[in-house]
Order: sequence, then structure tokens, then C-alpha cells
Amino acid sequence: MIHTHPHPGEILKETVFEPLELSVTDAAERLSMSRVALSRVINGKAGISPDLALRLEKAGVSTARFWVNLQANYDLWQAMQHEQPPVRPLQEAAA
Repeated sequence: MIHTHPHPGEILKETVFEPLELSVTDAAERLSMSRVALSRVINGKAGISPDLALRLEKAGVSTARFWVNLQANYDLWQAMQHEQPPVRPLQEAAA
């Protein structure tokens, strides 16, 4: 079980940008997005949106579905770290 789930932006930075020696500015330019927006993603301040996922796929970095699923799994893991309120079934059992 993973105790600390890495943010998808961190994975993007460590597995793609660093090995290719791409700066945030260069990567943002290639992905047609602002450096600030990409910096927020790789620093864990913003998630990988479906739009960014498509851009990554077009840039040859895995599939959009991979990045969207990675983000969804991260978001779910984050939610699981907090105590959830009590929830009752939407449909009560027949008496």
C-alpha cells in the first residue's frame, strides 16, 4: 500500500522533463501553455486536466487516458486520507 502517493505533476517532471533535460519554460512552450500553469502542475498546486493530458499525448508522452487516470487515482487517494461523513444508503431496505 502506498503511504504517500506522488502528485501526477511530480511524476511528469521526474519521468519526462528531467530525463529530457527540459526546463519548465521549454516544456510549456512545446505544450502551448503558460510556464506558470505548467509550473503549478509539476509543483503539485494544480492537477493534470483533460486538456493537458491531450497535449501530453500529442507530444508523445503516453496517452491522455493514462494521465487522466493517474490524476483521478491521486484525487481519490487524497480524499481517502480524510475522514468521511457518515453516509446512508440512498434507498432504504423494504420493511
